[in-house]
Amino acid sequence: MARTLEHDRLPALARGFSLLGSGGGGTTTMLELMLLDSPAWPIGLHAVGELDPATPCLAAAFAGSTYLLTERIPGESPFAELVDAAERWTGVRARAVCALEGAGLNGLSPFLLADEFAVVDADFMGRALPRLDQLSLFVDRVPGTVTVCGSGGGGVVLIDTDRAGDVESVLRGAIVQAGGASAVVVAGFTVGDLAEHAVEGSFRRALELGTAFDSAAEAPLTELAGRLGGRMLGIGRIVAVESSPIDEYVSTIEIMGDDGGLLRVIARSEVLAFMRDGRLEAASPEIIVTIDSISRDILQVDGLTNARHVAVFALPAPEWWTSLPERLRRVTPAAFGVDGLEPAA
Repeated sequence: MARTLEHDRLPALARGFSLLGSGGGGTTTMLELMLLDSPAWPIGLHAVGELDPATPCLAAAFAGSTYLLTERIPGESPFAELVDAAERWTGVRARAVCALEGAGLNGLSPFLLADEFAVVDADFMGRALPRLDQLSLFVDRVPGTVTVCGSGGGGVVLIDTDRAGDVESVLRGAIVQAGGASAVVVAGFTVGDLAEHAVEGSFRRALELGTAFDSAAEAPLTELAGRLGGRMLGIGRIVAVESSPIDEYVSTIEIMGDDGGLLRVIARSEVLAFMRDGRLEAASPEIIVTIDSISRDILQVDGLTNARHVAVFALPAPEWWTSLPERLRRVTPAAFGVDGLEPAA
């Protein structure tokens, strides 16, 4: 039986998806506002096994700069043209929708289609990841998929290929052409494909995390980490933020720990690793979360600024990524171009 989500659970769900962003994925405020007056409430959430496995499905998300999305708010039906293009190409109209990225603002994106499609509790990342070629569907080379995005001025770009790198490069160029941000739809798969090739329980985990986070609002930080099912890595004050001389998009955030330890957070668009006194203690695909230890705000990478007092903790990685070596290597720090920070086997 589908789980019914009432509108008053949206803030907790959004908070959970923010935690799963690992410092990336974009803030959820825009999607929360867009869903404020949605006619779809209450929304039914279907587990993968509750729907006919032959049900055609699609995944919806926004890609590119999340900051641009806050300046150019998407229209009322940001995915309509993309869904129509996918249907023309495949000859099949989807009847279900899942999340493309189960984190940040994209965790909530499928709800924009909830009045037309059954929402399935699954996604292709289980956390925030920066590239389209890191979608679990593409990592497992599921055949028959098509990916569509806007290219600006009402145009769309559709790519039908079994090479994940092509999806990333071609659509990234189209997103630049569209002004740096665009809606994206992946189609051509079924609900049955999600059982093996997706991370199940995205919404359930986010809701549990958000509810636990809110219930521990006044609790000590170490207790907060425990209630989230995570482990505390460190608490301290940021004393330096430096860009890598090799890759300007990689930054090292140095934290003077309250316990005297020297802590380092290594980040790109998401937090990739955490070190204490030169020893690696956590690394992607673990979900490394940084919060303001005073306000309890969940921080994006660009919020890790000098003099801010922060707490860093790690949430377990989605098991889908750790189940096979060929999957794991797609999400370790080396997959982001940062070597020497591989987690122990």
